[in-house]
Amino acid sequence: MNPNEMGVVALGGNLAGDYPSSEALLEAALIRFGQAGLPVARRSGWWRSAAWPDIAAPEYRNGVILVETKLDPQAVLATLLAIEAAFGRVRGEANAPRTLDLDLIAHGRAVVNGPGLIVPHPRAHERLFVMGPLAQIAPDWIHPVLGRTAAELAAAATVGRDARPV
Repeated sequence: MNPNEMGVVALGGNLAGDYPSSEALLEAALIRFGQAGLPVARRSGWWRSAAWPDIAAPEYRNGVILVETKLDPQAVLATLLAIEAAFGRVRGEANAPRTLDLDLIAHGRAVVNGPGLIVPHPRAHERLFVMGPLAQIAPDWIHPVLGRTAAELAAAATVGRDARPV
């Protein structure tokens, strides 16, 4: 199970929806991945970070998973959007509080720059709340474009520097 051949998905949210907590919602979402044909091979622990841009909003919980897939990147994205919708995600204002946010960070070594999908994710390498959890489960994962490991990118991340394991 080589992390560089798997899908990398970031999970996050700061609204619990119908669940007792954001962590409970994220745990339920993990179950949905297998049901949707994206079995989880590895998962990080949950991380916490302040909401942005409104620091008065509830804290975020984030994590990263590695998924096994034979689907192309567009099909994986469609599956992620369907999972988000099943957990009450409503898209509206940018950076607004949300129940579930799923981002396709990488799809093996693929590089995609098309309408509606850029892989690897164009800003994930800057975010500690993505690279920190990824470094927990795959420190030697190599960014397909930058050629740096998850551990190196986590150490250099400039966004979400307050992110910490729960």
